[in-house]
Amino acid sequence: METNFVIALNRSAEMLHESTGYTVVQIISLVIQGITFVLGILGNGLVIWVAGFRMARTVTTLCYLNLALADFSFLATLPFLMVSIIMKEQWPFGWFLCKLIYIVVDINLFGSVFLIAFIALDRCICVLHPVWAQNHRTVTLATKLIIVPWILALVFTLQNFIFLTTVSDNSGNVYCSYIFAGFGNAFSDPWVAVMTIILRSRGVIRFVIGFTMPMSIVAICYGLIAVKLSKKGMLNSSRSLRVLTAVVVSFFVCWFPFQLVALLHTIRLTELVFGSTYKILTILVNLLRPLAFFNSCLNPMLYVFIGQDFRKTLIHSLPASLERAMTEDSAPASDTTTKSASPPSEAELQAM
Repeated sequence: METNFVIALNRSAEMLHESTGYTVVQIISLVIQGITFVLGILGNGLVIWVAGFRMARTVTTLCYLNLALADFSFLATLPFLMVSIIMKEQWPFGWFLCKLIYIVVDINLFGSVFLIAFIALDRCICVLHPVWAQNHRTVTLATKLIIVPWILALVFTLQNFIFLTTVSDNSGNVYCSYIFAGFGNAFSDPWVAVMTIILRSRGVIRFVIGFTMPMSIVAICYGLIAVKLSKKGMLNSSRSLRVLTAVVVSFFVCWFPFQLVALLHTIRLTELVFGSTYKILTILVNLLRPLAFFNSCLNPMLYVFIGQDFRKTLIHSLPASLERAMTEDSAPASDTTTKSASPPSEAELQAM
């Protein structure tokens, strides 16, 4: 018997492709993903060029450069995912790209949210402990610490390394799926239960550790920053806080609906045999996925337009606008900067 548990998931999804409503959803999804790919590759490529090659290396530019790299590499996988959608979830690209593409997708999904939490923590330290930040917040330290979000993202992607592979059904259709061959009898009821638990655990981990916890850290940091700046009467004048707020809000709005529905979709795996709830959740996942992906092309737009008059922005060069948006809030805390024992001035804090 060549079929397996995961192919049953693909077949239940394949049945949905026969409905007109689902076809319309897929077409809309593909159009949005195509637009996201073009805008995101151009926008994030520009951010990488400006932050990586045109601007002085600071902690702030380092953070936003890494976020742009995460978005850019994720968007580079979209053409492969779109082809798979067009082919009704089949995978024509072989075993190696099956692993590589979905590893890149998950690493950058986790990496993006961890980096946003890292940036929020950095902003929080600058506002609450300006003297320490002035003396210790260096590019060298930030370079070492910013590796942590990437390592964490890699750890939470290990399931893809182990279980993700290509598998064929009885008709010869090839899918990129989780398969547990070699880990037990994949066709016995007890082992189906084990596989269901593993897939559910993956969904819970993605939602709790890959979304809820980082967003909670961001919310706490944002609250502390807002309280401190409001006491100084500088809440409305903080440019970098506006940028960070816009990045966080856009990430939450784009990703939370998809993450929640994807979690419910995973939990209801027991209804995979054409259960009505599972069908509805499958349609919702495919409907919300383009919104989540669209977030990857939003950040460059936010860097340019937040805090800037729209017409004035249009008459300035885009690289110059990006440079202004990501300019270090206070004096650059590079290794060559003379350290001062005095805290940043009121003007420096107001520029944040």
